[in-house]
Amino acid sequence: MTKSNKRPSSQLVFSTDPEIRRRIMEREEPSTPAVAPEHQVLRIWLERGKGGKEVTLVKGFVGPEDALEEVARWLKNTCATGGSVKEGVIILQGNHRDRVLTLLQERGYKNVKKAGA
Repeated sequence: MTKSNKRPSSQLVFSTDPEIRRRIMEREEPSTPAVAPEHQVLRIWLERGKGGKEVTLVKGFVGPEDALEEVARWLKNTCATGGSVKEGVIILQGNHRDRVLTLLQERGYKNVKKAGA
């Protein structure tokens, strides 16, 4: 006879207790430590999509998601353009590489370079 490789199920399926739900939610959220701007390594990319539309991408940000969204909001407002944040990348509509480079350097990001084509 062979042994069963099944482990006993220890995962909670459903609970109405708000304390248990709060502890589960806290456990699932991984916290990323904040990194100082001078220690960030950011690269600014330019991509062309359909119809020749250009998009400026800022890659390499390390830190919590809310800090990334705050930097993206600030860049969108100062460049007067639309954009979003997806998978840790700031996306700005249009070619704003030169302006984004100077803005990030003025804000304290020392290791910022243009990359790609």
